[in-house]
Amino acid sequence: MTDSTTLDERIVIDPDICNGRPTVRGTRIAVQTILEFLGAGDTPEQILQQYPELTAEDIRACLTFASRLMDHRYVLQETA
Repeated sequence: MTDSTTLDERIVIDPDICNGRPTVRGTRIAVQTILEFLGAGDTPEQILQQYPELTAEDIRACLTFASRLMDHRYVLQETA
């Protein structure tokens, strides 16, 4: 059994799946992949056609996950 973290019952971070990248539960589909499709202009319906194992709720969970990441404060530091 692996040590995984489940966020919103849909997004999972498991070090043994996709090198620990956040994925949609029960799949090897990275949250980043879904966000990239949306960012490229694909509709949720088009994504669901490509990935029939997903649901509209999974896509919304990816957006919620990304939104929560952006809620953190980030500090840029100059390097060498």
